[in-house]
Amino acid sequence: MFPIPKQIRKLLAQARHRSRRREEIHFFCSLLLTVALFYSPLAAHGQTQLYPANADHPSPAWFVDVAAKAGILVRNVNGSAEAKRYILEATGSGVAILDYDRDGWQDIFLVNGTTLDAAKSKSKPTSHLFHNNRNGTFTDVTVRAGIAFSGWGQGACVGDYDNDGYDDLYITAYGKNHLFHNQGNGTFKDVSEQSGVSGTGKEWGTGCAFVDYDRDGRLDLIVANYVHFDLATIPKPGSGPGCMWKGVPVMCGPRGLPYAANTLFHNLGGGRAGESVRFEEVSKPSGIERTNGHYCFSVTTLDYNEDGWTDVYIACDSTPSILYRNNHDGTFTDVAADAGAAFNEDGREQAGMGSTSADYDRDGHLDLFKTNFSDDTSTLYRSQGDGTFTDETHSAGIAINTDALGWGTMFADVDNDGWPDLLIANGHVYPEVDSARLGSFFREPRFLYYNLGHTSSGLVKFKDISKTSGPALLNPLSGRGLATADLFNDGRIEAVINNLSDDTMLLVNLARNRNHWLGVHLVGTTSNRDAIGARVTLRAGTRVWVDEVRSGSSYNSSNDLRLHFGLGSDTQLDSIEIRWPNGSTEVFDPPPVPDHILEVIEGKGHTFSKQR
Repeated sequence: MFPIPKQIRKLLAQARHRSRRREEIHFFCSLLLTVALFYSPLAAHGQTQLYPANADHPSPAWFVDVAAKAGILVRNVNGSAEAKRYILEATGSGVAILDYDRDGWQDIFLVNGTTLDAAKSKSKPTSHLFHNNRNGTFTDVTVRAGIAFSGWGQGACVGDYDNDGYDDLYITAYGKNHLFHNQGNGTFKDVSEQSGVSGTGKEWGTGCAFVDYDRDGRLDLIVANYVHFDLATIPKPGSGPGCMWKGVPVMCGPRGLPYAANTLFHNLGGGRAGESVRFEEVSKPSGIERTNGHYCFSVTTLDYNEDGWTDVYIACDSTPSILYRNNHDGTFTDVAADAGAAFNEDGREQAGMGSTSADYDRDGHLDLFKTNFSDDTSTLYRSQGDGTFTDETHSAGIAINTDALGWGTMFADVDNDGWPDLLIANGHVYPEVDSARLGSFFREPRFLYYNLGHTSSGLVKFKDISKTSGPALLNPLSGRGLATADLFNDGRIEAVINNLSDDTMLLVNLARNRNHWLGVHLVGTTSNRDAIGARVTLRAGTRVWVDEVRSGSSYNSSNDLRLHFGLGSDTQLDSIEIRWPNGSTEVFDPPPVPDHILEVIEGKGHTFSKQR
C-alpha cells in the first residue's frame, strides 16, 4: 500500500472534524481530487506541471475545461435561466483573481446574481471564493472566509486599498456595492458602509477598478454605472421602441431607461491603530460625473498618453465609449472623441461590453480592444504614441464573427511567443434569438484570435483559430465575465469564465511550446503596495515588451495582478524598467534565465534620472 503523504494526512485530520454541509461537500470533493492527482501516473513519473501540456495537441493552443476536475462546481444565477424579462437578468457577472492568503498562488472569486423571487427562498445564491490548493484543485471557502455576498452581483475588482499587504475585494451590484476588507487571517469583513463606498443603492454598478489617480500612494476606486432601474416601473417586453429587437418583443433597455453617472471615490487614508480607511465621493468635482447619457460597463485603466498619470477607459452600451484623461490635479476630462476611441472608424457609436489593453503590435505603446453587440464587429484601437488611436479592426483581420455578442475579453499570450493574442467570451442577451431565428444564438462559442505578428504586408494581423484550439472554445454557452491568470505558476495563462445561468469554466491550454516567459510581481513601498498603475518595460536588443499593472478590465472582472510576458526564443533580457505609480523610474537587472515569476520591490533597483 502507498504511504499517505503529509499533505493528505492533514486534510484527512481536518475532515474528521467537519459536518456534511454544502460547503463541506466541496471540501471532500477537493480531498478526493488531491488524492487522485497525487497518485496519478503523472505524479508517479515526477511530472510537476499541473494539467501537463503535451505534443499530442496542436500548437499554439488546445484549451480544455477543467472546472469540474478542479472542484469548481458552481452555477451562475441571474434571474430565470431561460426567460429574460428584464435586462437585470441578462447582464451576468464577473470574475476576480486574487491571492487572498498570500501563499503565492492565485485564488478565484466568482460574482453571482440572484433571482426575482429570492426573498421567498430559504437558500439564496451567493458569490463564491475558491482557494487554490496548489495541486490543480480548488476548495470553496466562501462561508469560512465570511464573503458569502448575496444579491444582484455584477462585477468585482481587486486592490490592497489600505496597504497592509493583503488584497481586498470590491463587488458592484444592482443595489448597494460592497467592499470586503481582507483581515489577513483567511477571512474578510464587509466595511462598505463605514468606508463610504457602498453608494446610494440607486445606481446600478457594473465595472470597477482600484486606481491611484492622484499618485499619493493610496488606492482610490472608480465605479462604472449602467442605468437607474426600478422593477416596479420598468416597461414590459415589447411595450416600447426600446423593447423590440428585429421586430420581436424583448426585455427593455438600455435605451429608454435613465442613465446613471459614474462614481469616483478618493481614498482619505487611515487604517492605523484600528482606524478604518475612509473614502470620499468626488465624482462631481473630479469631472467623472460630467459624462452624461452613457450606459457604462467595463473599466480599463491605462496611461494612454504616457504622461505618468493613470487614465480610465470605459466601454459603454449603445453609446460612445469614455476615455477619462487624468489632468494631474484631481480632475478628469472625457477625451474619447478627440483621441479616436469613442466611435468606430465609421464614426458610429457601438454597444460596448468588455475592454482590455496591451501592446499588441510591440511598438511600446498600449492599445485598446473592445467587444460589442451582435451585428457589429469588436473594435481594435491602435495607439499612435501621441495620445490618439486609430481603428485597426479591419486591417488587423478581426472584423469578423459579426453574429456574436462579445463580453469578457483579455489579451493573453497563449503560446508565449511574445505577441499578445485575444480571448473572448460570447453570448446573447435575448433568448428569443433562438426561437425567432434572428441570425444569432443565445449560447455562443468562445473566440481565440491568434496574433500573427508582423506579416508580409508589414501590418500586425490576427487569425481566428477558435475552431481548432480545443473543445473548451466550442461548447456554446452565454459567456459574461472572463479573467486570466497563471493559476498554477507554470508560465501558462488560464482563463476563468462566468457563464450566464450556467456552469463556470476554467480553461487550461494543453498545447506544448518551447517558448520562454517571465512573470513580474511588483511590490510597492512608496507607491501603493500592489503597484497598480506601474508600467513595466522589458528590453532585449531592439525588442520591447510593455504592460501596466491594473485592477479591473475585461467585462466587470479583475485579473492576475502579476504581469506575464511571453519572450519567444529570448533567454536573456537587457533590462527591466519600472515606472512606479508615483512617477519615479527604476531599472532592474534582469534574471540570468527566464521561465519563472520575479518579485520586484520598489526602491531596490537603479534609480533612473527621468521622473514625471
